[in-house]
Amino acid sequence: MYLLFDEAGKFMAGRVLSEADASAQVELDSGKRIKVKAAHQLLRFDSPSPAVFMAASAALGQEVELEMAWEFAPDEEFGFAELARDYFSAQASLQQQAGMLFALFEAPHYFRRAGKGRFRKASADVIAQALAAIEKKKQVLAQIDLWAQALLAGQCPQAVRDQLYKILFKPDKNAPEYKAVVEAARASQTAPLALLQKAGAIDSPYQFHWKRFALEYFPKGTGFPVLEAPALTDTLPLAPVAAFSIDDSATTEIDDALSVQGLGTGSVTLGIHIAAPGLALQPGSEIDAIARARLSTVYMPGFKITMLPDALVQHFTLQEGRACPAVSLYVDIDEATLELHGSRSCIEQVPIAHNLRHDQLERWVTDAWLQGEAASDAPDVLVKLQPELAFLHRLACALKSRREAVRGKPETFNRPDYNFRLRDGSGDEPQGSEVVEISTRQRGAPLDLIVAEAMILANSSWGGWLAELGVPGIYRSQASLAPGVKVRMGTRAAPHAGIGVKCYAWSTSPLRRYTDMVNQWQIIACIRHGSTAALAAAFKPKDAQLLAIISGFEDAYSAYNAHQNAMERYWTLQYLNQNAISELVGTVFKDNMFRADALPLVLPILGAQGLPRGAQVRVRLGVPDLITLDINGTVVERLDADGSAAPAEDLPDDGEDDAVGGPIALAINLADAAPDGPAQPVPTQGAV
Repeated sequence: MYLLFDEAGKFMAGRVLSEADASAQVELDSGKRIKVKAAHQLLRFDSPSPAVFMAASAALGQEVELEMAWEFAPDEEFGFAELARDYFSAQASLQQQAGMLFALFEAPHYFRRAGKGRFRKASADVIAQALAAIEKKKQVLAQIDLWAQALLAGQCPQAVRDQLYKILFKPDKNAPEYKAVVEAARASQTAPLALLQKAGAIDSPYQFHWKRFALEYFPKGTGFPVLEAPALTDTLPLAPVAAFSIDDSATTEIDDALSVQGLGTGSVTLGIHIAAPGLALQPGSEIDAIARARLSTVYMPGFKITMLPDALVQHFTLQEGRACPAVSLYVDIDEATLELHGSRSCIEQVPIAHNLRHDQLERWVTDAWLQGEAASDAPDVLVKLQPELAFLHRLACALKSRREAVRGKPETFNRPDYNFRLRDGSGDEPQGSEVVEISTRQRGAPLDLIVAEAMILANSSWGGWLAELGVPGIYRSQASLAPGVKVRMGTRAAPHAGIGVKCYAWSTSPLRRYTDMVNQWQIIACIRHGSTAALAAAFKPKDAQLLAIISGFEDAYSAYNAHQNAMERYWTLQYLNQNAISELVGTVFKDNMFRADALPLVLPILGAQGLPRGAQVRVRLGVPDLITLDINGTVVERLDADGSAAPAEDLPDDGEDDAVGGPIALAINLADAAPDGPAQPVPTQGAV
């Protein structure tokens, strides 16, 4: 005796071994034994074997005309055997009954399942809707197949092209366009990206990288809602200074400026003036919500996405020719010994006399010029500011030397910084085909050093002051310079071994980094409330919001830096194409990797086996891939004729700021933009 039964919605058949009132022990063809409850037992038969019976019944089920079966079915609930006798004949065989069971079960749009082999027929309206849906699904499946065949033939259907970036980066896995790409990729055993490339779907490699980033981090677009810049309600005193900023020509968010008073008197006062959006922008406001969502300005060659709306930036940027709200740190300095004798902080209006642009002026600002050597063609503004700049450079060198003593070793700059400029760029989003110019700047140039040391002084001074008053802030710290010890962010003051200071709180770029905005709110509370600032500050001790901000900032900052690195690598590869560069000179380092001398480019090479670390070679380049951002090369000549190579300890850390692979493989370094480590990816001054 054999039994047909329902096992969790699946029909099975086997030989009955034993029976009880409520169940039966059944052995399947596989030898497996199953206990089947009486409620799940549907049919008993003596022959043929279960496998043959099931196959024959399934074939009969396929022949059942569902519309006719629906007509025969009663309006009330019924069993499959009843309908089989009405449909086939009054003497319907067991196989016909089983065939009807299978047909009914596989047609839920005609017959609703009531369980235990019983059904109820659906209404005519429900059937019409279901059949329409089935037909639509058939059409969609047919369309998916057509699109997949087109992709396999090397053609990209317009519908797939229109959804290209969503398919690649934010796919709706139920969308037919996505399914067509997946089907074609499986059929061709090709990765979806490679498949779409072959089909000509990606018109612009630049848009590929940009859309990938924008869909992930700016899905609603990079624009801002219409919001008015908040007005200052306080009347601020006017500072008796003439301050000047030092930035790149492309900088519009001018966060910091410097002033010098008392030259020649023996006691000099250095003023470090930081733009003060925190005076008007309050935690929890609409603009604050935008800034907290973005957390930082995003930089890339030829374009940037600002953290704050342009109207607010222009309201608070330290623009020359006007007095701007600022949080100022004044440091008293012995003019002869350059010893620091104390500091004070205040909130004021600071007259900005000049916005100096280092890329336009630094060729005159040399060590010799700072020591008094005349430069006949120097711009008037430099001639006017020469005494102040000379003092600031002397002070910066002294501050750097003191930090190096704490570090235990001098800071070295092994590689230059690279500046990217898109010729005829309008400042709008690049198209990816602009002519790119890449220039170099040696790190530690006098103007850079002046700004870097002033910002380190401000960040460390304010960080220590917050700690003294018990006001929490956002700090960056590094326990030691030992390999693998990373810079960390936290809410407590701790030493930063890499910079050589007791504590370090980013506070000097509130227009560009949300962490600096948070710290500015805390500093303002200290200025206004002194010893009771901890009670009045926007963020109280052990405030969980600070930890959330740190976590979000680190994630966002890492992603933004990765995108900037990817875009810089893209434009470097474009530079190779545009200038028909087929060979480069550079240095071999570990794992057969090559670093170019004149470009920010690292790539794997062939033919470097056996060459020592630091060997100078000429490399023939392969064809760059602007989608994967990959390029490789082959050694054609060794250039250090004596066979010597730089010792390993004199070489820079590998991969600090030159990305090797594509967007996914980019190496991100979050070290501070102080002279102790790789330059901060943000290509602006005063963002230390």
